[in-house]
Amino acid sequence: MKSQTEYLTFNTKTKRAFVNITPDVRKIVQDSKIKEGLCLVNAMHITASVFINDNESGLHGDFDIWLEKLAPHSPTEQYRHNETGEDNADAHLKRQIMGREVVVSITNGKVDFGPWEQIFYGEFDGQRNKRVLVKVIGE
Repeated sequence: MKSQTEYLTFNTKTKRAFVNITPDVRKIVQDSKIKEGLCLVNAMHITASVFINDNESGLHGDFDIWLEKLAPHSPTEQYRHNETGEDNADAHLKRQIMGREVVVSITNGKVDFGPWEQIFYGEFDGQRNKRVLVKVIGE
């Protein structure tokens, strides 16, 4: 079995953002030369997410509104975590809802998606460098 590990780095201009990372993942899978296997894509920060969904801006806006209703940023005093001097408790909760990682099948050297599926990096406490792990495993 072969494996290849790569890291993507993100520094979003805004506190919250959704970034389509599908082209990056496809390139890493292609460069790995692995024909059959799995690809793990993992957010390596506890205030960021990786998830699969549709690449539609209205849906992304809906995610943002929905997440802010579930875990509003302010008032920051509502969260015990923020008593530590942080102001990002909401980002931890949003990450928990959207998920930490995805695993995608590799078939014939390509990521094997269903219709409309794309991989996204979700940022909930941005404006600083954060990494995403992409690990390809197979034959």
